[in-house]
Amino acid sequence: MLALCLCLVAVAPLGTATRTFRIDPARSRASIDVGKAGAFSFAGHTHEVAIPAVNGTVMVEPDAVEHSTVRLEIDAASLKVTGKGDPPKDVPEIQRVMLSDKVLDVDRHPKILFQSTGVTVDRRTGTTLDLNVAGTLTLHQVARPIRVPVHADLEADTLTASGRFHVKQTDHGIKPVSVGGVVNVKDALDISFTIVARAAR
Repeated sequence: MLALCLCLVAVAPLGTATRTFRIDPARSRASIDVGKAGAFSFAGHTHEVAIPAVNGTVMVEPDAVEHSTVRLEIDAASLKVTGKGDPPKDVPEIQRVMLSDKVLDVDRHPKILFQSTGVTVDRRTGTTLDLNVAGTLTLHQVARPIRVPVHADLEADTLTASGRFHVKQTDHGIKPVSVGGVVNVKDALDISFTIVARAAR
């Protein structure tokens, strides 16, 4: 899942040395929209999950953006059901199930990791870039390749990146939750993010 922040491969002004940026969790946000499927999916609810605890480091090569790298780590237990779209009385149980061995199994798989493997620049206008970031997402202890479209901006010593992508639960050994066999959580999770990182001093 959250690979969400893999977005932070951006570019500094030409002629500068390789720079290190660190994610600012207080200014960053990411969320997961969990949809529903099945014959009676209209009877269920969609869920929104916030991803509040993202840490990571981005190494930026200004003169060769394609060589920049990012490594990210998310505390799986920090994921939180926001309650948006859910009856308040259901939220504690949804949270419990999400963290349990039925879904994330955070006791055995406490970390979600992303390591970039390559960056492609689709468009560049000054310090604004449209990128495709490829990497390996490790979720539930299962590593899978992933590619994410990213819009990135650089202002002074701050990187801001945003985007949206999908992750299939079954690709990482997670079986989507079913309610009575007729209301199912969709396999594909819709993840959106706006990530802010600051230059290391």
